[in-house]
Amino acid sequence: MTSKMKPIVLAPAQGRHYDMGRMTAVFKADGEETDSKFSVSEWWLEPKTPGPGVHHHPDNHVCYVIEGCVSIHIDGVWHDCEKGAYTLIPGGTPHDFQNRSDVKAGFISFNVGGGFENELPGIVQWFAENPLEKLD
Repeated sequence: MTSKMKPIVLAPAQGRHYDMGRMTAVFKADGEETDSKFSVSEWWLEPKTPGPGVHHHPDNHVCYVIEGCVSIHIDGVWHDCEKGAYTLIPGGTPHDFQNRSDVKAGFISFNVGGGFENELPGIVQWFAENPLEKLD
């Protein structure tokens, strides 16, 4: 079986940007680029920003913190994950994330299998109608 995937090289600012107010996602690879097997995205949160609320994905989800400290809620427990921290969130596991710090924070998200990117237009619309409030 031959893969339809082709090499991808992107500069730091390149990708598909999704603005959700105090939170931004930049998708680097998904859909056609990965044979719908996974997606790779950067998520950036302004200081004192809550996340989307507790939710789950049907497939496995990996987060790798690339800047600051991201508080990640996994199955009822909050973990303060500093730059370099890694999390594996099995499919169906309730989770959330926040930036409780005073500096911008970001993480790379790997969703395995693919298709999560198809939900982003609806998520962006929801955040446009329900803007995130700054955490105390």
